[in-house]
Amino acid sequence: MGVVIIDGSTVKDFVSDEAQFKKSVDDQFAALDLNSDGVLSRSELRKAFESLRLIEAHFGIDVATPPEQLTQLYDSIFDKFDSDQSGTVDLEEFREEMKKIMLAIADGLGSSPIQMVLEDDDQNLLKKAADLETAKASHSISSAGTGAAGL
Repeated sequence: MGVVIIDGSTVKDFVSDEAQFKKSVDDQFAALDLNSDGVLSRSELRKAFESLRLIEAHFGIDVATPPEQLTQLYDSIFDKFDSDQSGTVDLEEFREEMKKIMLAIADGLGSSPIQMVLEDDDQNLLKKAADLETAKASHSISSAGTGAAGL
């Protein structure tokens, strides 16, 4: 378990690093594509959001949401991802919507840092953003140290 500190610029930098962002989102898509058919069905995407418990919990406290209301919420989320209304979410649709979500999170955070407690094996996109920032900072420090030693 570890604590990471991120702000909006951490998330924006992650999204801007196209190769890293694409790989991370593609990995998440593959993990959600339970039947490996290359698209996400309504039930696959719903299972993913149910596992996150974003709607059924409010600040870690379970809330009683009627099943029909949950279905409406999950259907509207799916419809947002399924931009071509094909009935499935392909990788491009998933990438595009995840980019919008991450940039909205970045805008919401602004320059205010937040602390997140994460499991070491957590693979969510915010942790990946923090990991990328840490790697860049480590590289900068080691490069600066090497340059100073060479003087």
